[in-house]
Amino acid sequence: MTSSTSPSSYGDLRAQLATLTTEAFRPELAEIDRRSTEDIARVMNGEDQTVPAAVAAQLPRIAAAIDATAERMARGGRLIYSGAGTAGRLGILDASECPPTFNTDPSEVVGLIAGGPGAMIKAVEGAEDSKELAATDLDELKVGPNDTVVGISASGRTPYAIGSVEHARTLGALTVGLSCNADSALAAAAEHGLEIVVGPELLTGSTRLKAGTAQKLVLNMISTITMIRLGKTYGNLMVDVRASNEKLRARSRRIVALATGAPDEEIETALAATNGEVKNAILTILGAVDGPTAAGLLANSHGHLRAALQASKGAGPTS
Repeated sequence: MTSSTSPSSYGDLRAQLATLTTEAFRPELAEIDRRSTEDIARVMNGEDQTVPAAVAAQLPRIAAAIDATAERMARGGRLIYSGAGTAGRLGILDASECPPTFNTDPSEVVGLIAGGPGAMIKAVEGAEDSKELAATDLDELKVGPNDTVVGISASGRTPYAIGSVEHARTLGALTVGLSCNADSALAAAAEHGLEIVVGPELLTGSTRLKAGTAQKLVLNMISTITMIRLGKTYGNLMVDVRASNEKLRARSRRIVALATGAPDEEIETALAATNGEVKNAILTILGAVDGPTAAGLLANSHGHLRAALQASKGAGPTS
């Protein structure tokens, strides 16, 4: 879309927006600016409490999307988020937190935002209106059948998000459409449509509020549970955490301690023998194997620590 868009086109868009729950006007809040700060905060807090229930209503669909995603990632695929504005920023946020949390390569979970990285800070005019731009962004990533593309759009009508899932399907990728309106075009375009209907916003059309919170909750589930399915955790411990700073190095030692109950000296020895790899260190302690054996067992179990521990019982003690 360009700045030469006709008034009639804007009229059509206004009519379309008027049908969306996320854009609905709430007359009872028309004078909210006259209330006290604490009262407004209380109203917002009450609004936020409705979001988890909206997510809960979609849990079976969310779980199905996650299982399909994990299956493809286990074959070497990637998880790719695609959205504009707040939705795009949330996707990039979730993707950027996967490497330090799960020791994934930055290329394994990727966030795309309409208009490119600069749009994280400043909106890029017209970018969200282009399906062609979405297709170009996916082609640059060489999206294929093992990948999952998650289009994110509160309205469920954003062309960039819809274009992403439409183009991804032509490339054989798994597609998920995450929106906050029922019967959305985005959900219809995707194999897995996730519609988290949170209702009208406190500020009319400000979907960075409840809709944004709902999207963040669902993205948390998609990335976290997918990584659990891929063996990136042991119980509720982040055994693939990347110790890139002092806090994470301390956390690494705490994780090994929680998983094994071993004394500090044994933990330090195990981490030294495994180049600081938490999962490997746990295996050397619980499986009574050396560092190279632990690495081999984990490779054979595709990184699943429980499976490697089971296999270590037949590996025999090492010196």
